[in-house]
Amino acid sequence: MDMMAMYQEGAYERLCRWVQAECRKLGDTDNPEVSELLKAAVRCLKERPVLFKYSAEEVANMRHNALFRRFISALTRGGPGGMPRPIEVHAHDPLRYVGDMLGWLHQALASEHELVLALLDPDALGDTGSTANRFSKNVENDSGKIEADLTFVLDRIFEGVCRPFKVRVEQVLQSQPSLIISYKLSNTLEFYSYTISDLLGRETALCNTLWALKDAAQKTFFEILKSCGEKLLRYPPLVAVDLSPPAAVREGVSLLLEIIETYKSMMIPASGKKAAFDPVISALLNPIIQMCEQAAEAHKSKGADYSSRRTRMSSDSGQLSRSAVDAILSNNYSATFSQNNEAPSQIFLINCLCAIQQPLLGHEVAAEYAKKLGTMIDNHVHVLVEKEVDTILRRCGLSMKMHHFHNLLNKDTTVGAPLAELEDTNPASLSECLKAFFGFLLGSESSLPEFEQMQVPKLRSDACIQVARSLADAYELIYNAIMDPKNCYPDPKSLARHPPDQIRTILGI
Repeated sequence: MDMMAMYQEGAYERLCRWVQAECRKLGDTDNPEVSELLKAAVRCLKERPVLFKYSAEEVANMRHNALFRRFISALTRGGPGGMPRPIEVHAHDPLRYVGDMLGWLHQALASEHELVLALLDPDALGDTGSTANRFSKNVENDSGKIEADLTFVLDRIFEGVCRPFKVRVEQVLQSQPSLIISYKLSNTLEFYSYTISDLLGRETALCNTLWALKDAAQKTFFEILKSCGEKLLRYPPLVAVDLSPPAAVREGVSLLLEIIETYKSMMIPASGKKAAFDPVISALLNPIIQMCEQAAEAHKSKGADYSSRRTRMSSDSGQLSRSAVDAILSNNYSATFSQNNEAPSQIFLINCLCAIQQPLLGHEVAAEYAKKLGTMIDNHVHVLVEKEVDTILRRCGLSMKMHHFHNLLNKDTTVGAPLAELEDTNPASLSECLKAFFGFLLGSESSLPEFEQMQVPKLRSDACIQVARSLADAYELIYNAIMDPKNCYPDPKSLARHPPDQIRTILGI
């Protein structure tokens, strides 16, 4: 028996040497055929794991060198007779260049996987599942060892092409591709990263290279966005006379729509999912919104300086003999500038935000950001309405008196003098202010703001209605306080001649 065992071991060693010699020949051709005799020999070597491992390593080394030569040849010389053409012919086109290299690697992985599977595990040829997935299914039986060997061999084979592939993709990323090109490159690399990971396994040299390059492409994309954003914030545009959005807003939205279309059409691997799109929207639009805010602030400051100079000039040359009501109602010049300081800046911001929001409304990937923009627009409209209402009440002399009426409504002055006895709200003072208020609503020279420069008709209409409602609510508060006997107004009906319903009718609400 010992002699038989010795002869058997000697036979296995000779068989191993023969298999290694045959495996060396596999590196001589691009698509070698595995003979049935070689398959049978490898099947026999499985009885001796150490000898089988030597054979697997020989296959890995030979195919490693062969694949490296094939990849360099595909890059520089192309196929037989020059067809297909060398991949580097398209180096000027980043998308096609990188896409061709990835396509070549994917095709080579499929053929190498089939070859290694036919050689090391011919009985499993009927199973077309991926190496990584099949490994997860078979860890509980003997074929798990074969799957580990397959992954090891394929990893070793493709290890050689990682560096030349990585160098070329990095050169593309360093060549400063456009924003759209860098985004498409990132998507393409991500798709192949998932696809090849499914076939080869995640923790392999080629997959690690692909994921690293995907991260680098994504970083390049966001760096370009950051650079564009910093440039916009460094040189904010002047506000146009008609308060329309600057060209940078339209260009940014157009660019985002193009990226959205690219995102919608991107390929999705079976095991992957689309990346979150919110970071892309924020990185592109946030600097544009900040630029608009800077431009609006600069416009407001410029208007405030000009207004203060003109106000000083008009106060020096004003007529001091006018009555209080005439002075309030005819001071249209200063009132106009008080509106121009705040209102144009708010309207400009509203126009910019609407120009950004409206094109996004039909795209599901931008729904959350469009909702956020809607909230910002509503806030700016609210501020605009509040300032316009305060301007009108200030012109009528009522603005500084409103806190008395609000305190009365909130029951904050349960103890104290009635309103008629206070200096700010005595009948004489309040009468002059209400005459000015009625004159403003009924007069021919003054009218409610119409926000003509607001470019969205619905917002313009809503803002006008809100101003009218706020004025009507303010008057109703004053009217109720005057009519309240606790406030001791001697002739309330002559002081507040118009009931609130009449004022609402005048205001058209």
